[in-house]
Amino acid sequence: MDFFDRDRPRREFLKRVVAMGGASALSACLARTESGPVPTGDPNAKPARQHAWRDYIRRDDAGNSLLPAHQVLLYLNVDGEGPPTDDQREAVATALGTIDRAYEWSHEGLLYSIAYSPAYFGRFEASLPAAVDLPAPQSLSEFETPTFDTQDAVVHLASDRADTVLAAEEALTGEKERVNGVNVEARLTDAFTVDSRRTGFVGAGLPAQNQDVAGIPDSKPVPEDSPLFMGFTAGFVGNQATEDYVTLEDGPFAGGTTKAISNIRQRLDDWYLEQDHDDRVAEMFSPVHAEQGLVDGVGANLGDNSGIDEIPDDIVDQAREYARVGHAQKAARANRDVDGNVRLLRRHFESTDDIGSDQEVASLHFPSLQQGISAFEDVRRSMNGVDITAETPAVRQRVNNGILEYVFTRRRGNFLVPPRRHRVLPSPRPA
Repeated sequence: MDFFDRDRPRREFLKRVVAMGGASALSACLARTESGPVPTGDPNAKPARQHAWRDYIRRDDAGNSLLPAHQVLLYLNVDGEGPPTDDQREAVATALGTIDRAYEWSHEGLLYSIAYSPAYFGRFEASLPAAVDLPAPQSLSEFETPTFDTQDAVVHLASDRADTVLAAEEALTGEKERVNGVNVEARLTDAFTVDSRRTGFVGAGLPAQNQDVAGIPDSKPVPEDSPLFMGFTAGFVGNQATEDYVTLEDGPFAGGTTKAISNIRQRLDDWYLEQDHDDRVAEMFSPVHAEQGLVDGVGANLGDNSGIDEIPDDIVDQAREYARVGHAQKAARANRDVDGNVRLLRRHFESTDDIGSDQEVASLHFPSLQQGISAFEDVRRSMNGVDITAETPAVRQRVNNGILEYVFTRRRGNFLVPPRRHRVLPSPRPA
């Protein structure tokens, strides 16, 4: 079937044109869709925090955030050596200002951010304030060997409209002269070179419609109402940090946050072919969830909380009793501060990217927001379950150990998301 075949199901087609990108994909998208006008933006109405999304997106009946369906990550390198020039800053400011005017800050318009890596701040003689917890990315287990994303910056675009993310991307990096009625006077590519482009999608129905890829059985087992390839709902508001909590409170970057982004390959043949629903519940949530029948279908019955914090914390005893442990119960051990607040705000979305090749594979882009990268690293190490494998032979490094048997971290990068006032090529200590 031709890539732009109009007989493709609409949602599958939209996912594919976003993955393709470029002017031809945008033209095909506009020709296929008959959506109404996109709301334009008011720069003065944009929130001070780039990561302020929750009040501008849809929510389900339980109050859980429904992330925009179509997402693009653009990894960028500043042209030249050393700190950016005044001309480069002017170009970036103009390019981002164009997008601010072109699109309303909402899921019906466009949500986006630009974030900067430790390598970017290494261009300057001055260092970041000690309070900014932004180390270089590193391996967080003995069994993973990810490639580290050390590009200078990453732009994250998100909208429920495929034509919007494509048009915004073209305005920022392509040849588009007008975007949603606004003249394009400068582009990010006047200051940056695009090193890597990555795309994805999230929402009930989209994974099922796009499961004909490597890593998922030919039987197409992904449930129709699942927002993710692994068949369960995630991102319960009761198990997520608030935007206030992950926001930096002090220093020149007050109002910003840090962002860890991982790319994870999924191999789900055994997940679906060797495990039944209760097995999957036990390894995604906890064996107690499976034993008590707490999860119906994809887990929408759980409402706004997975219930993982109500599970007894004797995880080693449970591992001995059930000969397995759950992913969520392992992560939860490190995902609360001393006052009981959740530390991470996860905004992950599915993908069929196989970075560096044209193959389509089941994968996951996993952006996580937190006050400091060490919080993400603590939770990721807790997922390893090293203390559990030391106590019972039934739980091994990747066997009966949550979902580690089915997911493989391929790339990881760490970034600082400045507040809006410092989003344009900031120095480590902006005034």
